[in-house]
Amino acid sequence: MSKTVTLRLDEKIYKQFRELAEQDNRPLSNFIETVALRYIEEHGYVNEFEMAEIRENEYLNRSIRNGLQDAKSERGQFA
Repeated sequence: MSKTVTLRLDEKIYKQFRELAEQDNRPLSNFIETVALRYIEEHGYVNEFEMAEIRENEYLNRSIRNGLQDAKSERGQFA
């Protein structure tokens, strides 16, 4: 179900968004939603190359496994 959100923008930023939305031939609300989703995809998740580096890092993986064991055994402090 869609939700309505009110957004206050500075006039200069509003004009920039409006121009970019028109160039993309899409409504302003769709443009803002698309840009927000792209940001989340780029910054909220690890890309395939970063994930490969994580998987190949033995020290990091050992540390994660040890931390998981400590958490399961209720050892250490968790904040």
